[in-house]
This record gives sequence, C-alpha cells and structure tokens, in this order.
Amino acid sequence: MKNNLFTRIHIMFLQLVLVGVYIILCNGASDASIAPMEKYEKEALYSAIQGFVGNEWNGSFLYPDPCGWTTIEGVSCDFSNGFWHITDLTIGDLYDNSLHCSPAAEFTEHLFDLKHLKRLSFSNCFLSDLNKQITIPISNWDSLANSLESLEFRSNAGLSGTIPTSFGYLKNLQSLVLLENGLEGEIPEVLGNLSKLKRLVLADNNFVGPIPNSIGRLINLFILDTSRNFLSGALPVTIGDLTSLIKLDLSNNRLHGKLPREIGGLKSLTLLDLSHNNFSGELPEAFQEMDSLEELVLSDNPISDYVTRIQWGNMKNLEMLDLSNMGLTGNIPNSMTEMKRLRFLSLSNNILSGIIPSKFEKIPTINALYLDGNDFTGKLEFSPRFFAKLRSRFRASGNTNLCSSLELRHVPEGVKQCEQESIKNEYLNQNPYLIASLGQPDNVVSRFTFCSVVWMILMSLLWIIFL
Repeated sequence: MKNNLFTRIHIMFLQLVLVGVYIILCNGASDASIAPMEKYEKEALYSAIQGFVGNEWNGSFLYPDPCGWTTIEGVSCDFSNGFWHITDLTIGDLYDNSLHCSPAAEFTEHLFDLKHLKRLSFSNCFLSDLNKQITIPISNWDSLANSLESLEFRSNAGLSGTIPTSFGYLKNLQSLVLLENGLEGEIPEVLGNLSKLKRLVLADNNFVGPIPNSIGRLINLFILDTSRNFLSGALPVTIGDLTSLIKLDLSNNRLHGKLPREIGGLKSLTLLDLSHNNFSGELPEAFQEMDSLEELVLSDNPISDYVTRIQWGNMKNLEMLDLSNMGLTGNIPNSMTEMKRLRFLSLSNNILSGIIPSKFEKIPTINALYLDGNDFTGKLEFSPRFFAKLRSRFRASGNTNLCSSLELRHVPEGVKQCEQESIKNEYLNQNPYLIASLGQPDNVVSRFTFCSVVWMILMSLLWIIFL
C-alpha cells in the first residue's frame, strides 16, 4: 500500500510540472502569435510592397498581418517589446511564391519607415525598359542606419544610376551586394565608412574610375569583388590593409600599373583573380609569402617580366595557377614543380622557352597542364600513364621545336614525333630483318630466322673441319 501511494504522489508531481511547463511555453507562444504589429509599420510595409508589385496587392489574405498565422515568402519578422516587427524583406523572383515585381515597380518613401529592417534584397525586380529609368533612392538611407545589416540588388538590368553616397550612413551594414545591374559612375569614397562590412560585391555593372583609397579602411572585409566593370587606374596600396580578406576578385576591368608590394600583406587570402586587366611590370616577391592562397589567376596582363624570382614551392596550398597570355619569357623554374597540391596550371600563350620539366608528373594532384603556344624545345619526357590521366587536359601544341619521344599513338595532339624516333621508325620499316629481331612475326621474319639457323650450323661445321 505504501509503495502504491508513493508511486501515485510521484505521478501527480510530474503531472503538475508538465502542466506548468505547458502553461509557460504555450501561453507565451500564444500571446506572441496573436500579438499585433504596430499600425504605422503594417501600413508602411503594405505601401512599400504595393510600390513594387502593384496596387492590386492589399494583403487581405494575411491574418492578422504578415507576421501572423499566414505569411508571405520574402517577409520575416521578429518579436520584441510586445510587437512583431519586419526584419527581412525580399522583393523579386527569388522563389515561386515571392513578391513578383510589376513592370511599373518603383521605390516609395514608405520603405524607409521600416525602422527594424535588418535585411533588404531586390532580385530580378527592375527589368530593362528604355522608356523608364529606375535608380536607387539617393536619400533616406540614414533612417535605416541603426538596423540594416544586409543590402542586396541582384540581376536588375533596368536599375541604373550611381551608388548613393547616403549608403555611407549605414554604419551597421555587414553585406553590400550590387551584382549584375546597370549601375554606373565611380565607386564613392564614403563606402570606406562602412567599418563593419564583411562582404562587398560590385561585380557586373558599368562602374568606371579608380578603386578608392578608402577601401583600405574596411579592415573586417572577407570578400571584395569588383569584377566585370570598367574600373581603371592603379591598384591602391591601401589594399594591403585588408588583412582579413579571403577572396579578392578584380578581374575583367581596365586596371593598370605595377602591382603594389603591399598586396603580399593579404596573408588570409585564398583566391586572388586579377585577370583581364592591364597590370604590367614585375610580380612582387611578396606573392610567395601569401601561403594561404589556393587560387591565383593573373592571366591576360602584360607582365612580361618572368616570375623566376618567386619561390613557388613556398605557396604550399596553391591548387590553381593561371599565368596564361602574359608575355612571360624565360624557363619554367624548378620551384614550380614543388607545389604539392597543384591541380591546375596554365602557362599558355607566352614566350617561354627551354625544357619542360618532367617533375610535373610527380605532383600527385596535377589534373590539368596547359603549355601550348610557347617556344619550348626538346622532348616531352612524360610517361604514357601521365598522358592517359590528363587526356585532353594536357596541351603543348604550338611549340614548333618540341617533340615527343613516345610512339606515334602516344604523341599529344599538336606535338610532332622527335626526328630521331621518326628516322628509326622509317629505317625499321625499310629493314624487315631488323624488325624480326624486335619480335615482330611475319613471313619475312620466319624466312630470316630459318636462314640464320642454317648459316650458324654451316659455320659450326666449317670450324670443326678446319680444327
């Protein structure tokens, strides 16, 4: 009896505990679910959305509001101080049920009344229209200065104009992405005020002019991508102050001049792409100190001074190296065969000469080797296994004085067979008895073998007789 009573008391205690937990959790959640949005914020959101998608949208299907039981893709909320607040707003064709922009999409001042907005994104919203030019608002961004952390404009072909200098007020911004739009003008100096910025992507627009010196103040930056624009001028030495940088892509611009030695200060960099510019002069020796680099692309720059001074073996993490079409001269340095993690190497379309080092074959990870369009001489001393491994990812055509010592079926495309090999093959073809000695059976070989045996027997008999 005592045991049963003790068991019942325990069960009742556990039930009370569970009921208490339920009341705390469920009542709290219930209060949050029915909590209202502030009226002015709800009205500002609806008016802002109507500016982008059209006045036919009125949010009547949302209960009790976008932060309630029914939601819309692209709008997210946070609960604080007894109210729901809009923190994320994504406009455009990002998801199937996203807020799709109308052809008459435009910005309204109501957007800047969303004082709790942390993330704002526009994707495929402003399409190209010759009769209507859409620009980013030049003012009111200061009203979002305390909240906005991420601002993105992606794939808006009809979005033109310049980067507003009022972006400089967004002191809490951590990500600014202006990708694949029709923006133009120069990169404003005020972007250097965004001290918390971790990602700056300005790729695939029509920006012109230099990279501002103020860029060096973005010391927390992880990603800087200004590729596929029309930027010009020299690379500022302040680029070396971006010591947190992991990715730097300045490719496909009109940048020129010598690369500053300060670039070697980017110790954390894993990707550096400076291809398709007009950089000239010599590569700073500081390059070899960037031992975190995994991908280095310098192709299509007139850097004719070769890189023999760089100890490539020090770049122990390098996996991809593209030095094609740079006017490089001299021989391939042995240190280039000491990069043990190298997967891809292109030295195509330069003026390189000398012997191609066979040590490339000993790099265990090598998977692509492009050496075409140079002045290499001598023999290719790679094994058939190496060519079988790389297949079409090995190229050495366009080197008129380069040949292969392998049999014809192993010669890479565009590489001739070595002259001595050709002469030997021709001689063997004209002398079938020598072919027989190499173990090639045919009727001629059989007759040659029989006659040889008979001749040896006769010579042996003559030796015995005269002895």
